[in-house]
Amino acid sequence: MRIIETDADVAAGAAWLAAHEPRFATVLPELEPLPLRRRPDGFGQLLNAIMGQQVSTASAAAINKRLQEAGLLEETAVARAREEDLRACGLSRQKIRYAGELARARIDYEALRTADSDTVIETLTAVPGIGKWTAEVYAMFSLGHADVFAPGDLALQIAAQHLFELDERPKERDLRAMAAQWSPWRAVAARLLFTYYRTIKGREGIGT
Repeated sequence: MRIIETDADVAAGAAWLAAHEPRFATVLPELEPLPLRRRPDGFGQLLNAIMGQQVSTASAAAINKRLQEAGLLEETAVARAREEDLRACGLSRQKIRYAGELARARIDYEALRTADSDTVIETLTAVPGIGKWTAEVYAMFSLGHADVFAPGDLALQIAAQHLFELDERPKERDLRAMAAQWSPWRAVAARLLFTYYRTIKGREGIGT
């Protein structure tokens, strides 16, 4: 199992993709260097992902700031927190439930660091409030798995539609099938497409 830890790892994956897919080779020079995009792992990262669901970036940041000020970013603290304390930080009833479920799940985050991608995704999606997209993004960017993709991501779908000149935005299942051709560097393909999306968004005014 390849783990992306450095910019050199990303560059190696990008070179492989360019050698195997002409459309990647065409756009890569204007996108390099592709970003490393490694994030922390653990409870706090997943809690932050849950807080960011269906709200703006600014709202999610405000909730996270209140949780931090209340000392409610650690697993044990959230498990013991009263519902009214979490509500005071801006959490909806549903997110209060999801935060509690995550805290009580007692995920072995250290073990996930050496687990394969399927195990990571299966473990995380067993927790209410964590869907496949969140689990795939966690595997890609918090754990550095090189061969994971998140085909349900809207930005990846739009980028693929433009880059491959598709008549319509690919559905999740279709993009997943396309991404199979980019193994064993699907996570680098995701980085490339995310970067390409930002480029065409600025050029053509694409919204999400």
